[in-house]
Amino acid sequence: MKLLLDQNLSYRLIDRLADTSFEIEHVRNLGLAEAYDSEIWESASKNNYTIVSKDSDFHQKIFLHGHPPKVIWLLLGNCTTSAIENLLRQDKAEIKAFLQDKETGLLTLP
Repeated sequence: MKLLLDQNLSYRLIDRLADTSFEIEHVRNLGLAEAYDSEIWESASKNNYTIVSKDSDFHQKIFLHGHPPKVIWLLLGNCTTSAIENLLRQDKAEIKAFLQDKETGLLTLP
C-alpha cells in the first residue's frame, strides 16, 4: 500500500507515519518537487502509488482519466502537519479498504 505525498503536504509525514502499514514517499524524494501534476500522475501510475493531496487538480484528473493512479483528496484548509497526520491515522481503516477496492479511484477525507 504505497502512498505518494504531494508537494502541498509535509515530507515530515513520512517519519511521523512510519509505524503504519503504509509505504509512504514524498514527491521531493522522487525528484518531483517541481514537477507538473501530469508528471506526478504518470510517476504514481507507473510505480503503483496512490496520490495523497490537498490539490483539487488530482481530483479533476480522476474524473478525466480514471485510475490508476488512485487519489486521496484531503479536504482540509490551512492546517498543521499534525492535523493531517491525525486525519490519516484516524481514517487508516477506510484508506486501506479504499486501496484494496479495484473499482474506486477517489477517496475524499474528511
